[in-house]
Amino acid sequence: MIELTVNGTRHRVDVVPEMPLLWVLRDELGITSAKYGCGVAQCGACTVHIDGKAVRSCQSHIGEVAGKSVVTLEGLGNKDQHPVLQAWIEHQVPQCGYCQTGQIMQAISLLTKISKPTDEQINQVMSGNLCRCGTYPRIRAAIHAAAAKKMAEK
Repeated sequence: MIELTVNGTRHRVDVVPEMPLLWVLRDELGITSAKYGCGVAQCGACTVHIDGKAVRSCQSHIGEVAGKSVVTLEGLGNKDQHPVLQAWIEHQVPQCGYCQTGQIMQAISLLTKISKPTDEQINQVMSGNLCRCGTYPRIRAAIHAAAAKKMAEK
């Protein structure tokens, strides 16, 4: 049995240590916001936070995650008031929506590290999250808006 905390709840799963966290989240725990995109950590659709750091769950083996804290989109506190989620809605970021949970989790991680990122910093940090619909300008605008909202709340 492998223990981990997901979205504040402790879980014990009976899986092989090499199983990707993505499959544990989706198939064992029924948490579906992290998506399968490429399976090789190149697209970012499966991005979650492990101990506060944005990681690709498709390449994070559950054995390596044992005892750690995982947060998915479902686990964000006060979702209706979250500045990144509000900015995503205000700037109408999603088109098809498939990549959006990974984009959002990566953006939250970025804003945790850099409170007022430049376009270059946003491009650099978000470059590993692919959007086939090409909503990158809206993603960038939403990140700037979320950063401004977070600064105004301080």
